Amino acid sequence: MKWVNVIIEGRTRAGLVDGDRIKLTEAEDVLDVLDDLPKAAKSAGADGQISFADAHIVQPILAPRKILGIGLNYAAHVKESVSFITNSAPSVQKWFNKQATAANGPYSPVDLPSVSEQLDYEAEIVAVIGKRGRHVPEERAWDLIAGLCCGCDFSVRDWQRASQTMIMGKGFDTHAPFGPVLVTPDEIEDFGALEVRGYVNGELRQSGHARDMTFSIAQQIAHLTAAFTLEPGDVIFTGTPAGVGAGFDPPKWLKAGDRVRVEVSGLGHIENEIVAEKKVTVLS
Repeated sequence: MKWVNVIIEGRTRAGLVDGDRIKLTEAEDVLDVLDDLPKAAKSAGADGQISFADAHIVQPILAPRKILGIGLNYAAHVKESVSFITNSAPSVQKWFNKQATAANGPYSPVDLPSVSEQLDYEAEIVAVIGKRGRHVPEERAWDLIAGLCCGCDFSVRDWQRASQTMIMGKGFDTHAPFGPVLVTPDEIEDFGALEVRGYVNGELRQSGHARDMTFSIAQQIAHLTAAFTLEPGDVIFTGTPAGVGAGFDPPKWLKAGDRVRVEVSGLGHIENEIVAEKKVTVLS
């Protein structure tokens, strides 16, 4: 199954993708039906249908409670990261969190921060958690996954380097777009064969396969749940292949007007335009 959130007349609706149509449900977020997607699928369409091409699609989980990302999970990315992150491959998983306010739509603008010129891209496979899980062994980890989608882990490199945990450089608002659809695991014949591609203004910058991950998604979930509970709607960015902007000499930082596209075979694509942040004080 493929699930999606769309905006219709100012209201968000969860829907089941059926070919070029979206069968709508009464739910306002895919999160609301994660506990029983097959049941939700049976009633999808009773509340109407729309064309996928005409839909205003937003991220498949509107407001994740946790957005987690693993760093340095592709060997080739480790090699290119010597100049700006590390000089050796990690022996244990390296995790950071992106703030909840970083969640963004698959085709929505992404801010170029007013405080930095070092905005970078990281094309990734994203896993969405569908059940509560604690101390989940590797062999049962996929039972926890509701589905997969595309994502881009935008990173502000100077702020990333300035914080030991990378939390500041990874957590800027709008810097975690993902989607466009949530693809359930049964739709994926060979996870290792999934190819991740990242483009900037049409230029292919990144290419890698899920099988190239140092730590598999099952290993990631086992590691995370050894420390804390994963909950329905939590979002996991699973690592990026080589080709990020910081890996070039000189670095290729993103600029306002650039377009970043992430494709994952079988999962679709997202594409975001970089826009200059409008620095506005908010106190509310």
